[in-house]
Amino acid sequence: GFSQVGAESDWRVANTKSMKSALTAKNGFKLSFADAQQKQENQLTAIRNFIQQEVDYILLAPVTETGWDTVLQEAKDADIPVIIVDRMVDVSDDSLYTAWVGSNFKLEGQKACEWLNQYAAAKNMSEVNIVDIQGTIGASAQIGRTEALNEAVEANGWNLLAQQTGEFTQAKGQEVMESMLKQYDNINVVYCENDNEAFGAIDAIEAAGKTVGSDIANGEIMVMSFDTTNAGLTDTLAGKIACDVECNPLHGPRVQEIIEKLEAGEEVDKQAYVDEEMFAADDTVTSIKVDDADYEVTTITQDIIDGRAY
Repeated sequence: GFSQVGAESDWRVANTKSMKSALTAKNGFKLSFADAQQKQENQLTAIRNFIQQEVDYILLAPVTETGWDTVLQEAKDADIPVIIVDRMVDVSDDSLYTAWVGSNFKLEGQKACEWLNQYAAAKNMSEVNIVDIQGTIGASAQIGRTEALNEAVEANGWNLLAQQTGEFTQAKGQEVMESMLKQYDNINVVYCENDNEAFGAIDAIEAAGKTVGSDIANGEIMVMSFDTTNAGLTDTLAGKIACDVECNPLHGPRVQEIIEKLEAGEEVDKQAYVDEEMFAADDTVTSIKVDDADYEVTTITQDIIDGRAY
């Protein structure tokens, strides 16, 4: 098998653990793991090594969406099924991969934006002055979450002051937030495209002598985020993250199920979305609607955090 993880992301650590705990020798698997250090060229090299080793399946968690056609064609020519995990690949021919398991990133963004829309209405917020700390440009999560925000800004008349990538890291998230705070003195909402960036943004806001929280009328700056890592939900409980939308990293069991079906000669779904929840610091908004589907908003508690698998 093949996957990758970067030490900067708690989410990816959880994703890797989920793979390793599902694809065990006890369950009939021999898992070879390549850490590509968040670099596509390392992933391409690792895939070619796995093809040479004549593995039965390759699992790929792609760093970016593009640039996979050639190597996936090589895997296909070698009759090795490739299962894409987490981010999507943008290829000329969908038959180059067997299945994809992951999150509906645009829906995650739509859920966050609709929560903000409802929250702003409930609190009579006269204006939403929002900045977007984007993920790694070109990653599926960034594309989906940014697109959802841009559409919501247009639909709701929000004031989008700035968009800049924080590369999904805490250090870069902090740096970007520091620079945005110097440029704009009216920011009241920060849309962080993952928890690590949110931690950096919170540090920058507090270092600038401002308060993080949901009381925008009294000058607090609201931080929104995605992932719902343990640390992210702990910050939600503390009121530092107002709303955190889950990006479920527990893909291991889904991948195991797909491989077992393929081994049994059964058909598998080309795309499988994982189930995802959303959590808020308070109960101002308890449910939202996106495209005629209702989604519950759970007010976070310590018991919920303690009971979670990641």
